Amino acid sequence: MSMRIAFMGTPDFSVPILAEIIAAGHDVVAVYSQPPRQAGRGMEPTPTPVHKFANENGIDVRTPLNFKDPQDRADFAALGIDLAVVVAYGLILPQEMLDAPVHGCINVHASLLPRWRGAAPIQRAIMAGDTETGCMIMQMEAGLDTGPVLLAEHVSIGPDTTAALLHDELSQVGASMITRILPAIERGGVVPTPQSEEGVTYADKIYKAETRIDWTRTAEDLDCHIRGLSPFPGAWCEISRKGKSGPVVERLKILLAQPKDNPEGAEPGSVINNKLTIACGEGALHLRVVQRAGKGPVNSHAFLRGFPLDTGDKVD
Repeated sequence: MSMRIAFMGTPDFSVPILAEIIAAGHDVVAVYSQPPRQAGRGMEPTPTPVHKFANENGIDVRTPLNFKDPQDRADFAALGIDLAVVVAYGLILPQEMLDAPVHGCINVHASLLPRWRGAAPIQRAIMAGDTETGCMIMQMEAGLDTGPVLLAEHVSIGPDTTAALLHDELSQVGASMITRILPAIERGGVVPTPQSEEGVTYADKIYKAETRIDWTRTAEDLDCHIRGLSPFPGAWCEISRKGKSGPVVERLKILLAQPKDNPEGAEPGSVINNKLTIACGEGALHLRVVQRAGKGPVNSHAFLRGFPLDTGDKVD
């Protein structure tokens, strides 16, 4: 059997989950996504990844700015759906919308709730040094990611796991989970599990101010910080080189690094060898993959061929 479903999502993360719902034969009667934003050189309105995918599959797309307009809420109720599936949508649903579908609204969230409720659970888990995260499907309620859990999968975070890698893995995990949970919901075979009241943390959105590297932090902390922001928006520092009329300062994005020892106790921000290793407040970081402004990512050897740094030079 199939259900009549509304899907609500915006970024790339959501697309595989929508694709699996369609492939399973469910009737996706409408897709809700954030309105198109100006992008590219021409600053043309650009539909979101979910919007584009829905268009390609001939599904009606709705892009309200919010749900303050009673008509938008009434239009949602008029769909007569069995279930709404919400995946990284970005808008708060009022209670009357949560109650409108026969089986309510479910949310696919990229963390092991109640840890990392909120906007940036993938990045925050890595930045905090977590060794495990996961994906959970919960029954939505008025609170921020507070609803009871219907299904959970655990995923390891390894020493080389970046936000991009974890994003893609959790998206596929969520797609696999949705194909299992929908039949269970349809036959009434799901037992919701309330979230623990202990261990609650919040995954605030990523702010520009925190992307700049503070070399007084430990190498282990900075390694997690860098991987959690890689490749976007990217952790960065400033480097300088001699120009014809004086020093030229450039921004260097660091995409992957590796903690090392700092045997000489060099000052934080100092280059300590010819392999692009930088002293930290404790230990040091070997910068494995970096990216100069306007250029592509390169390894440390390629970077140093075009931008030599000497032992004792400083980055900021």
